[in-house]
Amino acid sequence: MSTLEDRNKQTVTEFMEVFSGGDVDAILDRMTDDATWWVAGNIPGISGTKDKAGFKDMVSGIAGSTTSGAIRLTPLAFTAEGERVAVETESYTELKNGRIYNNIYHFLFTVRDGKIAGVKEYLDTEHTTAVFVTP
Repeated sequence: MSTLEDRNKQTVTEFMEVFSGGDVDAILDRMTDDATWWVAGNIPGISGTKDKAGFKDMVSGIAGSTTSGAIRLTPLAFTAEGERVAVETESYTELKNGRIYNNIYHFLFTVRDGKIAGVKEYLDTEHTTAVFVTP
């Protein structure tokens, strides 16, 4: 029998797989209606807290700048307790501007009833700014 933590880690794993595919509607379907997504730092248009609609706008914009239409997320290590799942993650995508985005993150997911209810995203903000924002 699986524990709550095992089920929540599986939910996060599946969310990252869907996210890596770039189907924005499928990504949003795996989130609660009141989900929030927070990104560390002061990256214009990316950092701060977004509700589900704001997250959709951000993900759609980022996906549109990539050659594949998505950022691949590869989970490296999980720690779970109750509804919280912490994941060390690596990303990779190629941008239409010729740049490569390859970042390391620490995500803290909150999972509620099998859906993503909240995310805190800690990342290398300088790398993200250099790849997505700097002209």
